[in-house]
Amino acid sequence: MPLIAIVVAALAIGLEQLLQMKYGVMGVIAFVALAVGIKAKNSMIGGIGAVILVMLLAQSG
Repeated sequence: MPLIAIVVAALAIGLEQLLQMKYGVMGVIAFVALAVGIKAKNSMIGGIGAVILVMLLAQSG
């Protein structure tokens, strides 16, 4: 079980660093809002995070 937790934490940190490199601080904020919204089952916060991520992705394309 501890090995799985370490792997998941490493993946989360890696994803966060990738988002920050590509989309800056706003990408990290959007990802955190999406994750918190999903974890807390709060569709408003999750939706806000998802919309911000979509806007960032559309802007870079």
